[in-house]
Amino acid sequence: MSHISVLLHETVDALLGGRNTGIYVDGTFGRGGHTRLLLSKLDEHSRVYAFDKDPQALAVAAQLEQEDPRFTIIHASFADIKTALNQRGVETVDGVMADLGVSSPQLDQAERGFSFMKDGPLDMRMDNSQGLTAAQWLVEVDEEHLANIIFQYGEERYSRRIAKAIKAAGYIESTSQLAEIVKVAHPKWEKNKHAATRTFQAIRIEINKELEDVHAFLPEALDMLHNGGRLAVISFHSLEDRIIKQFIQKESTLAEDDGWGLPQKPKETRRLKKIDRVRASEEEVKQNPRSRSAWLRVAERINFKGE
Repeated sequence: MSHISVLLHETVDALLGGRNTGIYVDGTFGRGGHTRLLLSKLDEHSRVYAFDKDPQALAVAAQLEQEDPRFTIIHASFADIKTALNQRGVETVDGVMADLGVSSPQLDQAERGFSFMKDGPLDMRMDNSQGLTAAQWLVEVDEEHLANIIFQYGEERYSRRIAKAIKAAGYIESTSQLAEIVKVAHPKWEKNKHAATRTFQAIRIEINKELEDVHAFLPEALDMLHNGGRLAVISFHSLEDRIIKQFIQKESTLAEDDGWGLPQKPKETRRLKKIDRVRASEEEVKQNPRSRSAWLRVAERINFKGE
């Protein structure tokens, strides 16, 4: 299955907010769907910088660099957005977007080890040029920590039983082997869901430090935006969406007074204004079932003091 960009037009249109010029960032290039549409709507003076860790995504991006001089790809996590852009002389930008989660090519290629639908080596690394594979990590992690990861990142109620079975199995070489171990250990599966879905999600999130990267990315992206600049982020599961929702809520809420009880004007601490929250349309879900769980949250920078 080829990669279909989720909430494509909604995200790019929200990011631009009616503009057609500026400096923009795609924090998760993937196969470039959002970036290409963004470039098509921008004038010749604009710039787009994109980030990705996946070597295959970087190869696609390198080709786009050759085709369009307005585009630059950066081999790094979007968590490093501020440092990477500052090193290139970019201090502020007009918009930052990110499409979180795993791309269709990553899921569909058995050798990447993300999915139990196709048997392959148990890898799960988005940047498979460095770090531990899932198979190596499962050998090193202790049972209690593994159970906590499966419970926290997979929201799996049977995490302790599953962790015990995984550790008892020794070295697990393939995705199908891990899926079968979880399936046998799991006493009650959800309707229309494989028994290993939540466990695979949890291990993938841990291997790639996905939630840690989101926590690091959001404040850095906000720091890069000048007044009127927009942040547009697509998430696919409740853990990611909760982080984005709480961040926007915190940054768009006026701070309380200092508690002295004296009448005074509240200190203006807001840095964001909520713009929108969007779900995929019924038509998009029909064409691309993976968009069913997607949420797009959009916010706009206010009270930037650097201008």
